[in-house]
Amino acid sequence: MTILVTGATSGLGRNAVEWLHAQGVAVRATGRDLARGTQLQQRGIEFVPADLARISAEQADHLLRDVDIVWHCAALSSPWGQPDDFYDANVRATSLLAEAAVARDVRRFIHISTPSIYFDYQHRRDIPEAHRARRYANYYAHTKALAEDRLQGMVAAHPRTCFVLLRPRGLFGPHDRVVLPRILRLLRERKGVLPLPRGGEALIDLTYVGTVVHAMQLASQLAGLASGSAYNISNQEPSTLKALLRRLLGDALQLDYRVKSMPYPLLDIASRGMEQWSRLSGREPMFTRYSMGALHFDMTLSNAKAQRELGYYPPVDMHAGIQQTAQWIRAHGTHHHL
Repeated sequence: MTILVTGATSGLGRNAVEWLHAQGVAVRATGRDLARGTQLQQRGIEFVPADLARISAEQADHLLRDVDIVWHCAALSSPWGQPDDFYDANVRATSLLAEAAVARDVRRFIHISTPSIYFDYQHRRDIPEAHRARRYANYYAHTKALAEDRLQGMVAAHPRTCFVLLRPRGLFGPHDRVVLPRILRLLRERKGVLPLPRGGEALIDLTYVGTVVHAMQLASQLAGLASGSAYNISNQEPSTLKALLRRLLGDALQLDYRVKSMPYPLLDIASRGMEQWSRLSGREPMFTRYSMGALHFDMTLSNAKAQRELGYYPPVDMHAGIQQTAQWIRAHGTHHHL
C-alpha cells in the first residue's frame, strides 16, 4: 500500500510522512520545499517536488501512479493574499488531484479542510459539521469551502473512491511554520507584550498534529464510511486562549511575557485600517480583521460525529502535546529568547 501525502515538507503533512514512514508504510511525499524534501529523501522516503497550485493534469496523474490512498494536507492557509493564489492552491489543485485519484481508482481520498468555514464573527460553541457561515471571513475560508463542494460533487459519480473530509481546529506541534512562529515573532516585536482582545478569555479548541494524523489513519482504514462524510477534529479539551498560552509559553518554554487586554472594537478598527494599507502597499498586514476576530470570539467544535463514526479520541492529550511541541521548538532552534 502506498499513501500520497501532499504538503509534506511542513506542518501536518510533514508529521504525517514521518509517522507513516515509522510505521513501515510506503509513502510518496510531495511539496514545494526542496531542502526539506531532500531531508526526507535522505531518510529513504520518496519525494516528488511539486507546486500543486501550478501542476497540470498530467503531473497530477503522475503523482497518483500506484497510489492507494491520498492524504491531501497541502493548502494556502495564510490570513492574507491574492484571491487567485488561494483559488489555485485550494480549489484547482484539489480538483486536479481528485480527478486523477478517481481515474486511478484510488481507494480513499482524505482531504484536510478547515473549521474556518464556520467562522462568522459570533460566539459559537459545539459547532456541528452541518454549519456554515453565510458569508466567509476571508479568501482562505471561501476557497476551502469551494474545494469541499468540488469533492462532494464527485461523490455520486465515482463510488470506487471514498472521499473523507477532516476539519481540524487550530493545529500546533512540530514542524509548524504558521501559528507558533507568528506568536513568537509578535512577542519579539512587542518586547514580550501580547495584545489580546478580552485579555485572552476567548474559549477555543486547539489540535495537536499527532492527533490529526491518527484521525487520518482512522479515516483511511475504517470500512463502511459514507463517501463525502465530514468530521470535526480537535483535542476535545476546550480552554481559554490565555490559559493555553500560559501552558505553552510560560510553563513549557519558560518565556517572560505579558498579556495586555485590548478592546476588541479598537483592534477591529485597527485591523481594517491595516488591510486597507496592505491593499495599497502589497505587504501583508501585521494582523487582519479575521485574525483579531478569531482571538475574540469563542469557537469550539462538536466531535460527536467523529467519536461515533470514526471512533476518534485524541491519543495525545493537550499536556503531552504542549510538552512535545516545546521540546521540538527548543531542539530545532525556533525558540528565540525575548
